[in-house]
Amino acid sequence: MANKPNFSSTYPLLVSFLLSLFLLYSNSKFVVCSTDLKCRDTDRRALVVLREGLTDPSGRLSSWIGEDCCTWEGIKCHNQTGRVTKLDLRNPYHLIGAVDPSAYKRSCLGGKINPSLIRLEYLTSLDLSLNDFEGLEIPGFFGELKNLRYLNLSYASFAGEIPASLGNLSNLQYLDLYADSYSNTGPRELRSQSLEWLTPLSSLKYINLGFVKLDSIGDHWLQTFNMLPSLVHLRLHWCELKGLPLTLPSINFTSLSVLDLSENSFNSLIPPWLFNLTGLTELYLTWDFFSGSIPAEFANLKNLQVLDLSDNLNLEGQIPGLLGNLSKLQLLDLSANNFHGDIYGLFSGFSSNPNSKLESLDLSSNSLTGELPESLGLLKHLQHLDLSSNSFWGSIPSSIGSLSALRVLDLSYNTMNGTIPESLGQLSGLVDMNLMANSWKGILKETHFMNLRKLQHVRLTTEPTRSLAFSASHGWFPPFKLKSIQLENCMIGPSFPVWLQVQNELTSVVLKNVSISDTIPGKWFSQLSAQLTYLVLSQDQIRGKLPRHLNYPYLNLIDLSYNNFEGPFPSWSTNATDVILDENSFSGPIPENIGALMPRLQKLYVSRNHLSGRIPPSMCDIEGLNIISLRSNKLSGELPNCWHRLMLWGIDISNNSLTGNIPNSFGFLPSLSVLLLSNNNLDGEIPSSLRNCTGLTSMDLGGNKISGSLPLWVQYMSSLFMLRLGSNLLSGSIPDQVCRLQNLHILDLSQNKISGPIPKCIGNLSALVHGEGSEVFQRLIREVTRGRDPEYSNVVANLNSIELSGNNLTGEIPYEMTNLLALRILDLSHNHLSGAIPKSLTSVASLTRLNLSYNNLSGSIPFSPRFNDSSIYEGNPLLCGAPLPTKCPLPRPRK
Repeated sequence: MANKPNFSSTYPLLVSFLLSLFLLYSNSKFVVCSTDLKCRDTDRRALVVLREGLTDPSGRLSSWIGEDCCTWEGIKCHNQTGRVTKLDLRNPYHLIGAVDPSAYKRSCLGGKINPSLIRLEYLTSLDLSLNDFEGLEIPGFFGELKNLRYLNLSYASFAGEIPASLGNLSNLQYLDLYADSYSNTGPRELRSQSLEWLTPLSSLKYINLGFVKLDSIGDHWLQTFNMLPSLVHLRLHWCELKGLPLTLPSINFTSLSVLDLSENSFNSLIPPWLFNLTGLTELYLTWDFFSGSIPAEFANLKNLQVLDLSDNLNLEGQIPGLLGNLSKLQLLDLSANNFHGDIYGLFSGFSSNPNSKLESLDLSSNSLTGELPESLGLLKHLQHLDLSSNSFWGSIPSSIGSLSALRVLDLSYNTMNGTIPESLGQLSGLVDMNLMANSWKGILKETHFMNLRKLQHVRLTTEPTRSLAFSASHGWFPPFKLKSIQLENCMIGPSFPVWLQVQNELTSVVLKNVSISDTIPGKWFSQLSAQLTYLVLSQDQIRGKLPRHLNYPYLNLIDLSYNNFEGPFPSWSTNATDVILDENSFSGPIPENIGALMPRLQKLYVSRNHLSGRIPPSMCDIEGLNIISLRSNKLSGELPNCWHRLMLWGIDISNNSLTGNIPNSFGFLPSLSVLLLSNNNLDGEIPSSLRNCTGLTSMDLGGNKISGSLPLWVQYMSSLFMLRLGSNLLSGSIPDQVCRLQNLHILDLSQNKISGPIPKCIGNLSALVHGEGSEVFQRLIREVTRGRDPEYSNVVANLNSIELSGNNLTGEIPYEMTNLLALRILDLSHNHLSGAIPKSLTSVASLTRLNLSYNNLSGSIPFSPRFNDSSIYEGNPLLCGAPLPTKCPLPRPRK
């Protein structure tokens, strides 16, 4: 989902700044001290003592030297008396964008606040915001600063009980105690068990108690704020308020312009008293779990500029047209609710309001349906439009070209099944376009992008069965420079288009199934931005060799799977966590220094290539490695025995030419869950160290030369979902301990030298009795194999199976097998089993495949229309009855 304007989070900081300027300059007395009047010595000494108690890692207070404190950083003085009137120690660290925690911490003031502060008896403004006082309680002596009109302690990591002495600040107009923090030094809790201290603050115009814990106050909190007649801004974001009265005996805080009650989980209807606050310009009620429909009384709030009802989940009904009639509305956010029906009513309201000032409209994550109305084009000031995650269908209306101010368009995750109009190319201000996860069709021409000069982000995907094609000339140069692109199932090939080759500022590239069957341009990789974070070129027929060495320090994911790339394994120096190269023609060895090249690797998928040589031991140096998938290559030699204490949980090295023993060190992988080593030339016994891997869910060692007997410690593998040991050299009997595997859905011991009877306790395998609980295990296997390998792509096909064929088993088929009511596949062929077939075996309703051929079974075959194939029973000369041609002898008459 595209980013949207965050009025709620940025507004408090903006108001803090503007009101601070107002308080400073609205009266001519409050200006910087003149050059011939120095500060009072009492004030200077008070500030020196204050500084001595503070920590200042970055030296922000280094200017606090000399006799004239009026010239010190953050100090303002009265121009006639020289007394300090303003103390601004707000952290100037730039907090827009990514925050470097260590750099931010260095810029913070902290430590203790000395009571010498109260000597600044003419102080009107105190700002300590955006610092880190690491859980310090707000000093009670702040209440002695009787002239204070502005107090900002927001984002400063204060904690404990708010001192009631703040109620002594009778001149206070601005109070910001917002208790969230940018600090990572630990959680802080600022709280207030009573709000009576607010009652004397009759001059208060702005109050922000966001993140202050007010859960013990009950529902009396509202009446306290209602008694503040001058209040203009009230912000109570995430205060854990316990109740919201639906009625008030009288409304006193009618001066309210901004009300933020977001994220308090009221679980009620929207209260009617709200609609008496006709001066409201901004109303934030997000994540409050309001329910019901939108009240018609919203029409009373004619001054609303911002209305945010998002993330309540249970607001429902159709979106009324009255919201479109609010002529001053600039932001409307109704996302993440349960609104249904079409949006024609809402846009009918906009149609009757030709001077609409709406800049941001977010209706995402609802249950809205229907086609998008042509009247969409009437919103001339619209900058942000998010209709994602609904069920809209049809085409984008051509009127969208009239939205000349539009910067963000998000129609993702709908059922749009029509075309994209050429008028889209008129959106010259468009920056972010997200049309993914729909069913688009048609042809996109150069005119679709003709004027999109500011376009930076494009996401466009359709269904594989739909036809969506780019029809641009091969040498077309687009007007935009993209930062990110995601195209899936859109035909932009067969050649690698020039318009894509010239995009050299990309930080994210996702091209899946885009019909490119061309050689990769030689210089394209080297021209990509060094800031690249995602590189996905998959499910096409791109061929050629990759550059042997590249340096992408910010790359998180590389996916070049299902193409025709060739040449050696790319020796790219990268911090990528996911490297996916499945289904190509890479050859040669895996780099010996892969541990140094890719030190942050978590998932490595290189199945179905032509890699050869050994698996390098340096792979054991990658501490965060989770999954190795090297299936179907030409790898040889022994597996390295160095797997100690890694996070590795999924291993698939099946279908190679590995030799030697299974490494004992696999048993020291505490997270090992999926181990797939089938179809190699591994020998020796199953290492006893694997008994330590109690979280193992799937183990496939089939198609090797593993010898010895089935280990008794297998009983400790309580999570085992799949055990495949077929086509090996195992001997001995099936131990009763196997019957304790209560999550076992797949058991394959076929084509070994196992002898003795089938244990009767096999009927105790509860997963094969109830057939439930396999989903989580299937997901683990699919993640390791990426769900594409024929053997594992549909694990469901082999669910609930027992395959014991091709052994030397003797004795009778246990009657207890008929308890396995969820059993789907049973193969006992090519053994030496004797006796009769249990009559109820063929009556197991879930059984779809049965093979009892080539044993020594005797007697009549139980009647079953489902198992009417003679091959199921052939090779048992003593069996008789249909479907075999041998008829059973008639019973002898009784004497």
